[in-house]
Amino acid sequence: MAQDLIDGFMEAMPLPAVLVDQSERFIAANAAAKTLLGAHLVGRHFATILRQPSVAAAIEGCLHDRQPRSARHLSNDGAQDTTFEVCLRYIPGIGAVNGGAALVSLTDITEREQASQMRRDFVANVSHELRTPLTALMGFIETLRGPARDDATARERFLEIMQGEANRMNRLVGDLLSLNRVESEERVRPREQLDLGAHLASTLKSVEPVAQAKEVSLALEVPQTPTLVTGDPDQLQQVFTNLVENAIKYGGNQVLVRLSLSDRDPAVRAAAVRVQVIDNGAGIDPIHLPRLTERFYRVDTHRSREQGGTGLGLAIVKHIVNRHRGRMRVESSADKGTTFTVILPR
Repeated sequence: MAQDLIDGFMEAMPLPAVLVDQSERFIAANAAAKTLLGAHLVGRHFATILRQPSVAAAIEGCLHDRQPRSARHLSNDGAQDTTFEVCLRYIPGIGAVNGGAALVSLTDITEREQASQMRRDFVANVSHELRTPLTALMGFIETLRGPARDDATARERFLEIMQGEANRMNRLVGDLLSLNRVESEERVRPREQLDLGAHLASTLKSVEPVAQAKEVSLALEVPQTPTLVTGDPDQLQQVFTNLVENAIKYGGNQVLVRLSLSDRDPAVRAAAVRVQVIDNGAGIDPIHLPRLTERFYRVDTHRSREQGGTGLGLAIVKHIVNRHRGRMRVESSADKGTTFTVILPR
């Protein structure tokens, strides 16, 4: 087969693909393969490029027995680790002395692998979060059936702890269901109009008992005229309740909620509203900021659990804000407090 015909077939392939003949050298490569593996492939021994043992063994095996093979090629694109599924098929009658060649195609399955890893991590995290209170409950039940059976004081104390652990499990299950619901609705844009200023006032009123218990003062700054946005009232209530409660629990003794308007905000490239939740607490180390919205990520695991946190609140906030085509920003520095900013188009 003429080389120009081979090259034409190779370029017609939508995936990165190369041909390796019986001399174990590349005899053809399409543009996608050259972008992925390097511009000067043709004529080089395949082992100088595809060095991973599983891929090399698959190529050698395909050339030897002419049977299909598959393997995985692991790499890095400079920003992240990547995974490619390598598929090999034998083509007779081409290459050196027309001895045949192995067609090697590479399919990028990085996103699929990342999704699988996320599922595994999610199951592991949920199992861990549920196991801790379950272990405590089982231990106290065993104690109440044994040594503390007739000790009224110990029984009351243990039952109170058990109720706390059961409440923690209930919050976790509730947040998991909420996260699932929010993710399923993320592509559906809300259509209801609401006055965001009045909505924020209602939110602060609902969390006032929590603030009083923590001796935290709340303040609200909103424009005098109604601020109308398109949104889901229940979900936006969830967003701002979560952010304000976090500020009360982990911030200092003051929380300010500020609403402002912009004719064009660069974050959403349109007219927008900005809601800032500002506390005067100890702040968050910048190393944690990129991961705050990850599921189950906590800056201080022990303190979060003491405060009743599930590690899912900010992940829920992120998905709700995404559904509203908005953006969330976090700014913080040591001893200067933290500011969460939610930007919504209007």
